[in-house]
Amino acid sequence: MSRSAPGTLELLAPARDAAIGIEAVNHGADAVYIGGPAFGARDKAPNAIADLARLAAHAHRFHARVYITLNTILRDDELEAARRQAWALYEAGVDALIVQDMGLLEIDLPPIQLHASTQCDTRTPEKARFLQDVGFSKIILARELSLQQIRDVRAQVERATLEFFVHGALCVAYSGQCFISHAHTGRSANRGSCSQECRLPYTVTDVEGRVVAHEKHVLSIKDNDQSANLAALVDAGVRSFKIEGRYKDLGYVKNVTAHYRRLIDALLEGRGDLRAASSGRTTLLFEPDPQRNFNRGASDYFVNGRSDDLGAFDSPKHAGLPLGHVARVAASHLEVALDDATAAIANGDGLTWYDLQHNLQGLQVNTATALGGRTWRVEPNEPVASLKGLRAGTALHRNRDVAWDRLLAKKSAERRIGVALTLLDTAAGFALELRDVDGIAARAELAHAHQGARDAAQAEAAVREHLGRLGGTPFAATRIDLQWQQPWFVPASVLNALRRDAVAALEAARAAALPRLPRAAAVDPPAPHPGDALSYLANVYNHKAHDFYLRHGVRIVEAAYESHQALGDVSLMITKHCVRWSLSLCPKQAKGVTGVQGTIRAEPLTMVSGGDTLTLRFDCKPCEMHVVGRIKRHVLNEAKAQPVTFYRARPAAPSLS
Repeated sequence: MSRSAPGTLELLAPARDAAIGIEAVNHGADAVYIGGPAFGARDKAPNAIADLARLAAHAHRFHARVYITLNTILRDDELEAARRQAWALYEAGVDALIVQDMGLLEIDLPPIQLHASTQCDTRTPEKARFLQDVGFSKIILARELSLQQIRDVRAQVERATLEFFVHGALCVAYSGQCFISHAHTGRSANRGSCSQECRLPYTVTDVEGRVVAHEKHVLSIKDNDQSANLAALVDAGVRSFKIEGRYKDLGYVKNVTAHYRRLIDALLEGRGDLRAASSGRTTLLFEPDPQRNFNRGASDYFVNGRSDDLGAFDSPKHAGLPLGHVARVAASHLEVALDDATAAIANGDGLTWYDLQHNLQGLQVNTATALGGRTWRVEPNEPVASLKGLRAGTALHRNRDVAWDRLLAKKSAERRIGVALTLLDTAAGFALELRDVDGIAARAELAHAHQGARDAAQAEAAVREHLGRLGGTPFAATRIDLQWQQPWFVPASVLNALRRDAVAALEAARAAALPRLPRAAAVDPPAPHPGDALSYLANVYNHKAHDFYLRHGVRIVEAAYESHQALGDVSLMITKHCVRWSLSLCPKQAKGVTGVQGTIRAEPLTMVSGGDTLTLRFDCKPCEMHVVGRIKRHVLNEAKAQPVTFYRARPAAPSLS
């Protein structure tokens, strides 16, 4: 029985490596996405084929899936290596490839399912329909979409599954539409190596040179948290809920996966038309709380419209959870009064506070001693005199909780598939039948002489005890039935052998019942692309991708920014986040305000960090901001550019007359 039908909800968790991926599955993920050996959009998180095969084998026990990120843009000389990698991944048993570069659709890929990466920047129904029609089975939507925009996409996309990010760090740009990193450092976000220029502090000035923001992280925004919107997203058409974080640690993946597993299970209990996309129930050994992980504050972004409180302008760092306040500052230590009398401070904890300039400061606890009541003595690992802005009354947060870290470093969840066991007596001995909650069944038999039990109750209890020992398997007994003509004495060795054989047979049956995800066929004739001209924003970096777009009706194709063709001032980032709005300088905010309406215009702003100057331009009709600049000279001199030149159309063949 396949569990990949349209009426399923999928919780998709990230993994930096196979060990984290296995724990994501154990904590309730229906699928895991992870990088392969190369060509993933997180270049510091590669994984060997053998490790991915191990992860796939574990996931498949629960009918969970493994998706590989092959989602960078590729040069012509990389396509063959990408092709070979795709085949190796397919043979290792992974279930799908997450793709940005359309050149991959023009080469000899294995019959593996393809998912359109969020790097494809899918914001419109027309773009989503096009991706469906060229052969993508799943479309990972832009994070910036509202519920209505998702509904509009769903109305045009009847076959492909819609996937949406529900948690984690937010890229301020439309994914695939940020080139600042490459322009300033030579590290391309579209090639998996973003330098995160968006997290730097900038000073913003208006057209008259007046400072409107000084040394603020105006491109740094809060983290995504759609915990309250899951039901609305389901109703809008989302079927795969994605957690960001392929660079995140084990504790983050365990905690956030467990949090959303609980929310989705609660949602499913009231929805008879939907079910989980994989098998098994997860029992947690801790209480999940996503606020305990690194975060910059929570936002549901644009799902319910533009937020007035989107920015994390003071700091891109993690302030942590409220802890208490400074009661006294001494020469070598400080005394801390905790908000919660049941709380404790541990050696190694990280404490933070904001100084008078509202800059985030922090210390690591060297030793912590309880003084009684709510008061603790804290000796930091640096001189107290060097701790800026720390004084009596200062509110404290904790951004590293050693006790929490230790809890999640241990076994913190168990996932089991419910199974009914039936023991029968046969002419030759005994048989054990297993049937799991998915309706998959298996049977094992063993020849053994029948011997009547002297004590029927004792014999029955012994049989149930031995058959129920499923601890080393992915199964848990939901019931044990004994269908025999009379109570028999069955030796423990016979029962254990029957149980092992039946479990092995059920695992084999489950593996046989899990089909390969089918590769979607492209429509014929080829679907026309929504537009007939593509700029550098389309990220076309090889001739196969160029040929793909020509085949779908595009007439003009510019090369990707990384080819160094666009050397002047261009949009280095396009974003739904608006600095004017966040600083209350948007003309729309002034509408209807007496004495203010008509005095504010969406004029450009200038943004400076160090020696870098960028211009902010505002396109008010779609409510978007463009960060404009040019590639640095040292990048042109030092970075290895791979020039790509495309013709507007294929050149005419030379005349033979």
